[in-house]
Amino acid sequence: MILFYGRAEDTPLTRCVETTAERGIDHRFVDQSALRHHDLSVHFGPDGAGGTIVLGGERLDLGAVTAVYARPLELPSGQDGGHESAFHQAFVEWLDLTGALVVNRPSAMHSNTSKPFQAQLIARAGFAVPDTLVTDDPAEVRAFRERHGRVVFKSVSGIRSIVTELDDQATERLELVRALPTQFQEYVPGVDVRVHVVGDSVFPTEIVSEALDYRYARRTGLSADLAAVELPDPVTKRCVELAELLDLPLCGIDLRRRPDGGYVCFEVNPMPAYTYFEDGGGQPIGATLAGLLTEVPCRRSGRTSPR
Repeated sequence: MILFYGRAEDTPLTRCVETTAERGIDHRFVDQSALRHHDLSVHFGPDGAGGTIVLGGERLDLGAVTAVYARPLELPSGQDGGHESAFHQAFVEWLDLTGALVVNRPSAMHSNTSKPFQAQLIARAGFAVPDTLVTDDPAEVRAFRERHGRVVFKSVSGIRSIVTELDDQATERLELVRALPTQFQEYVPGVDVRVHVVGDSVFPTEIVSEALDYRYARRTGLSADLAAVELPDPVTKRCVELAELLDLPLCGIDLRRRPDGGYVCFEVNPMPAYTYFEDGGGQPIGATLAGLLTEVPCRRSGRTSPR
């Protein structure tokens, strides 16, 4: 049995639920907006994590769960009371300890909470990374900009932020970094390529846009054109190895192909909104994810989900 956990309005989650249902695979959807109607009992011991989950009036043995796709967003307003919060916390802890295949374990997703730390892991996997400075010292930033000429900045944490160029106007506000350490990187010219890794499958999507951050192109009246592309075999292999290093069965790897043909890696998204790229590039990311949840052997228990 496959469990899905998250919100009903979350398209990446619901698309995979729909694909699983179309295939007639036994599954249950745990809606974060309805936790007040559900109950969870979890126990932890030498043999791992077990317990029961009650969805409405149906009682299920967590030991029967073979795979989980979880996108644990913040609890909706009005659904964050004592019972709901306790359910959510216990479920997230169970995700880290269950023998089922989990996409993705919360502990594995923590690498993205510190971009400098994740960059070290990316480099360990063999990818080039931009020269980076994390500081709260305006003088260091000015020297960094003088050295590289063109510099961009964004949040150090995993919280989504808009990549912005450190132009003359932004430089005039550098005193603000004294209150909030910020990540600055050399600007890397080239074309963006988002690579979704699903198990051993790799789906590269090229994004052509004049926007510095293509995710927000429409806000500035620009466009972003997506198309499926091929990667050189060594880069494809490196993407799979990076996902394995981070223990992420599903992830979105942000690359940029430089004019010289080399690739630079910016970061790895452990909870990618893959549907945007699936719709734009026409690649079967969601169907492949549903297949992974159905067919891939569970990593920790060695069991295989029923086909």
